Amino acid sequence: MSEWLEGGCHCGAVRFRARFDERKAIDCNCSVCTKKGFLHAIVVADDFELLTDPAALATYTFGTHTAKHHFCRTCGVHPYYVPRSHPDGFDVNVRCLDEGPDDWIVEPFDGQRWEESVDSIRETISRRPNGGWTS
Repeated sequence: MSEWLEGGCHCGAVRFRARFDERKAIDCNCSVCTKKGFLHAIVVADDFELLTDPAALATYTFGTHTAKHHFCRTCGVHPYYVPRSHPDGFDVNVRCLDEGPDDWIVEPFDGQRWEESVDSIRETISRRPNGGWTS
């Protein structure tokens, strides 16, 4: 059963809601995810809604510039982004959900070896018949 959960940045300037089929997250060990403390939960675009003005966000890109790392212009927190692995979806930082990550299953991902490891995410988080992803 899917559920909508809300979250946002530290100061509240950025608020969102996302629908999840299960409480399962990925903990990537790449340099940017480690430094941001990001716990990943990838959803399709239809399962994500920004509730506040997008002008409250700034965007950082690097490398291939496919991933769009959004963060609050006021407090600097990274509540979600558009991931390189699923550029037509959103990757929610589970730590930014109002309920927090305490009851989520967290699995490791070797982002330090992204090119060799990304297929595991693409296989684990695969398309559902209705166009979404499931893990």
